[in-house]
Amino acid sequence: MAKVKAPLFSLGASGSIGEALVYFSWKGINVVRQHVVPSNPQTARQNTQRGYITAAVAAIHAALALAANPLDEADKTAYSALGNTRPTPRTWFNTICKLWIDCEILSDIPCIYSNGTISNTAPATISLEMYLNEETASQLAAGKFYFGPSPTALIHSKAATIGAGINAYLQNEDCSAFLTAGVKYYFQFRPDAGDPCEGADSGIYSFYAT
Repeated sequence: MAKVKAPLFSLGASGSIGEALVYFSWKGINVVRQHVVPSNPQTARQNTQRGYITAAVAAIHAALALAANPLDEADKTAYSALGNTRPTPRTWFNTICKLWIDCEILSDIPCIYSNGTISNTAPATISLEMYLNEETASQLAAGKFYFGPSPTALIHSKAATIGAGINAYLQNEDCSAFLTAGVKYYFQFRPDAGDPCEGADSGIYSFYAT
């Protein structure tokens, strides 16, 4: 890419000439580069990967459009929090897509979690719930909720109850061994190792214990 002055004897130029050169403005500077046609060989692996992305995007849109228990702002914030724990931070949307694609590659069942709520924040009677949007319904069988003082230190866990094809939840669970009233905590649901949905983790939610 080369900077040019008075391109084509004008104050500015844009577009291509004979599919040889392309003139455009970049950060307020007039520049020109060789015309390049992007390579798109349509290999089997490329098409498989594109299929995963297409499926992930469709699943996100479906979760957003649910009449009951849709993917809401709290869930987006939770997935963003998870994305921010990665070496290269991601948006909530890209975090879900990455989780979905990783599951597909490993032949696991992707799942998007929606309407994640905590209805009782007392350490001795924690109640929380999130709804399952699995690629193949009713595959998730076992998982745990992980708790901790920061998004990267979820060091305590409680086995979740799974409503097959519906939800993962805790009901009046005693977590007083590691939760203290008045302190902010974070939690995340993760399917167990060996579960059909292994790797399809939820976002990271937060709450104040009361």
